[in-house]
Formats: sequence, C-alpha cells, structure tokens
Amino acid sequence: MSSNVRPESMERITTPELANKFIEEQVAAVREQVGDKRVLLALSGGVDSSVVAALLIRAIGKQLVCVHVNHGLMRKGESEQVIEVFRNQMDANLVYIDATDRFLDLLTGVSDPEKKRKIIGGEFIKVFDEEASKLEGIEFLAQGTIYPDILESHGVKAHHNVGGLPEDMKMELVEPVKLLFKDEVRVVGEALGLPHSMVYRQPFPGPGLGVRCLGAITRDRLNALREADAILREEFDKNGLAGKVWQYFIAVPDFKSVGVRDGKRYEGWPAIIRAVNTTDAMTATIEEIPYALLHHITDRITHEVEGINRVVMDLTPKPIGTIEWE
Repeated sequence: MSSNVRPESMERITTPELANKFIEEQVAAVREQVGDKRVLLALSGGVDSSVVAALLIRAIGKQLVCVHVNHGLMRKGESEQVIEVFRNQMDANLVYIDATDRFLDLLTGVSDPEKKRKIIGGEFIKVFDEEASKLEGIEFLAQGTIYPDILESHGVKAHHNVGGLPEDMKMELVEPVKLLFKDEVRVVGEALGLPHSMVYRQPFPGPGLGVRCLGAITRDRLNALREADAILREEFDKNGLAGKVWQYFIAVPDFKSVGVRDGKRYEGWPAIIRAVNTTDAMTATIEEIPYALLHHITDRITHEVEGINRVVMDLTPKPIGTIEWE
C-alpha cells in the first residue's frame, strides 16, 4: 500500500487518548527517521505546520529549524503575529525571510490558478533549499501535509506540499500528519499543548492570498484584498462568529464593475465573501450570516478600501465548489 493512502483500519482520532497514542507513535517514527540530523520546517503559523512543529520539538528538540517565509501573500499583520507567537512564546528556533518582491515578481502576469500554485510552491522549495545550504546538518524537510491535500491533488487541484521534492533537492521529507484529516490535526494539537487560538486559527492555504487574488496578481488589487479581508475578520471577531465559522475570507477577481462615488463614475473590483463550515475539509456548508452584519461589512469595505466598489456573498457548498476559489 502507498504511504500516501490512509489504511482502512486507521481509527479516527477524536479523543485525547487517541491523540496521545498517535503522538507517541510519530515521535518514535521521527526519531528513527531523523537520527541526529537537523530538520528544516516551513512554518506558516497555521494549525498543520504548528502541530508538526510541536511534534518535532517533542521528538528532536533543537534539531528543528523553523523557517517562516513572508511571500507577500500573507494576511494583514500575519507574519508579525507568527514571529510573536513562535519565537517569543514557543521559544522556537525561528528564521524569518522577507521574500515579497521575489514571489510577486515571479507571479507577474500569471493568471492560471495551477501555474500560480506551482510557482509559489516551487519558489518555496528554492527558498528553503537556499536556507538549508546556510545551515550544517540539514538533511530533512518537514511539511504540514494533511490527507485532504493528498486527496485533492488527484484530479481536483494541485497542492504545493504534495508530490515530493525536486530531484536536485538533497533533502528527505518528514510528514507526520499527512494521513490525518483537519479535525484530527486539531485534536492532536490540543493534546500537544498548543494554545487554543493557534489550534483553531483560521485555515490559510499555502499560496496565501495568491489564490484569493483571482487571476493575475497586481499589487494594488492584492493590497485591496488584504485590507478587505482584515475588515471581514475584525467584524467576525467582534460579532462572535470567529469561533462558529470554520473558514471565512475575501476573494477579489481581476475584473471591475461600474459604480458611483461622490456623484461620479467609480470603477472598482468586487469583494466576494466566503464563509463555510466543515469538520474534515472534504465537504462544506454555507454559514448563515446576519443580514445586518453583512450590510455593515459592506459599508466598511466599500468606504474604507480603495478600489472596491461592490461586496457579494458566495453561497456555493462543497461540493460543487471547493472551499477556495482557486
């Protein structure tokens, strides 16, 4: 059986006891695989990579080197938050790399979603390879791959962390949670003692806002997306929806519509609100948002974000739509 196929006999992790059993097994497996070598981890701050970090810290301690890459596609204030939580609160061995210009330059004029994902994923690999070359004893690359990533990579959409490493990259993969569903990863995260806010942090795709800035990415539209998304998250937090809705975000397409501002013609992009609930990321239902709150969010976004002149709501469940637009 392929190592990327979840065994039918594998019990669903739903309790602390099952989580602790899984942790013990993975700690032993990582120690056997890694030995006394060092491991490089792509640490986004999301639950998947955070759980992998906690597992590896328990297994191999300071042999782990965590790298956070700011590719210019993070949500507002997110890289700063990752540094605060992981370096200052978790005492992780964290390396911060600002590669904004490097990524955005490569993405200029690229509109195909799969090409964008491949470019972002490929450049991530290069960044980590470069970082590894500066460190002694790095022979392994850890990733927060989970089972839905593997399943969706077969005919649905590419994931930057599925498919192995390039032949010229001299590292071996460490993927301790690759056979777990998202709900199981959260149970394991709590068993590892991670903060609740981290375990239930809003899911964020590896390509970041790159797959929410639909079509070819431009810096002005990316900035508008980042600001609109920050308003949505702020209002969900203030109105008690952050803990009730599994994933919520803004997507901004690469076309404009005609609007009116201050009595004059005003062309701008639409901001698309998506808010869904799920347990395993394989299916998703639409969360009903109070209409008054939607009015308020619309008013804020259209008045506070330059370049946005409409707000619309995506009501499509999964299937038929995926959670992300790209």
